[in-house]
Amino acid sequence: MEFDDEAEHRRLFRVETNSPQIKAVFSLERGGSLSAKATKNTVIQSFKIVILSNKLNLLLPFGPLAILVHYLTDNKGWFFLLSLLGITPLAERLGYATEQLACYTGPTVGGLLNATFGNVTELIISIIALKNGMIRVVQLTLLGSILSNMLLVLGCSFFCGGIVFSRKQQVFDKGNAVLNSGMLLIAVMSLLFPTLLHYTHSEVHAASSELVLSRSTSCIMLVAYAAYLFFQLKSQPSFLTESEETWDDDEVPEISKWEAIIWLLIFTAWVSLLSGYLVDAIEGASVSWNVPISFISVILLPIVGNAAEHAGAIMFAMKDKLDLSLGVAIGSSIQISMFAVPFCVVISWMMGEQMDLNFQLFETATLFISVIVVAFFLQEGTSNYFKGLMLILSYLIVAASFFVHQDPDQG
Repeated sequence: MEFDDEAEHRRLFRVETNSPQIKAVFSLERGGSLSAKATKNTVIQSFKIVILSNKLNLLLPFGPLAILVHYLTDNKGWFFLLSLLGITPLAERLGYATEQLACYTGPTVGGLLNATFGNVTELIISIIALKNGMIRVVQLTLLGSILSNMLLVLGCSFFCGGIVFSRKQQVFDKGNAVLNSGMLLIAVMSLLFPTLLHYTHSEVHAASSELVLSRSTSCIMLVAYAAYLFFQLKSQPSFLTESEETWDDDEVPEISKWEAIIWLLIFTAWVSLLSGYLVDAIEGASVSWNVPISFISVILLPIVGNAAEHAGAIMFAMKDKLDLSLGVAIGSSIQISMFAVPFCVVISWMMGEQMDLNFQLFETATLFISVIVVAFFLQEGTSNYFKGLMLILSYLIVAASFFVHQDPDQG
């Protein structure tokens, strides 16, 4: 793809690399080396760069509008919809601010910062829901994020890439894909055992063994994710080489370190505020739309929270860079299942809540089957539009299933 405008080249690249795995690699290799080139901006310049340079920010006014609707009407459906639209650009800008800050923090801290903030929107929504005692909403939202990345994002990437390159078979790193499939299966295993323990009534201590198993397993998963992150950042030269081919050697941070910190705090506070309203409106929206809470939590919330990453993965596939697409789609699924889920269990433990890894039989079975389907499509190391279409249709089956599924804990 030819770029006549170098500034436009850099802007598009930032959008495409809004992935914790990809940005962490750049931070590890290049972090700290760009800070000397950064220039300080005035308040107006900083506002233009961060707010006015992104077309997705046209949705920002929906946030204040949602709050206005909340206080003027009792229509939870409209309020919930406007809140979803308002959070979408905030999720993308959080990633941008984190990326800018990572340029100043050095290799190790930059990689960790990008990886940790990769799914900060879902984490904020989950923590607020935990504070409100809505454990099932947390479980279902995190489950939905895993499913949407595995099936919808990867499916759209394969499909769009296959259409653009219809005369050839697109390929990706088979070894890395098999490794990622294995990590997803480990995540399923961590959810499967507490669920089986519950439904087989085989606990040593009824109502407590399940919780103890979940908390200990969560600690083990966090260690496993840290090891996986270290391995990905240190031991994947082919992924790094392809990534750096796209990186512009003259790329510099657009905003200063303190600007990045201030914007990060602003966006985090705004996301937290909107998420609080959003979580409170879930039940009302369910009643207003006559849609199960499980459908809202598993399908609607994750799609909005990951909208920017979805677009980036598809762009990479359409440029025949499928390894980067997998880094966004499968990498995000691994991050949520191996980091966000156990992190929420630990946080709920600290809050005195009792979130466990028993996601219920229907949900756990759905995840297990989805991981198996994805693993089969990845095992050859090739993709085409047909595989993408099958993954998209699989996601539609999952969405239809949750549309008619009544959660036992909310029925």
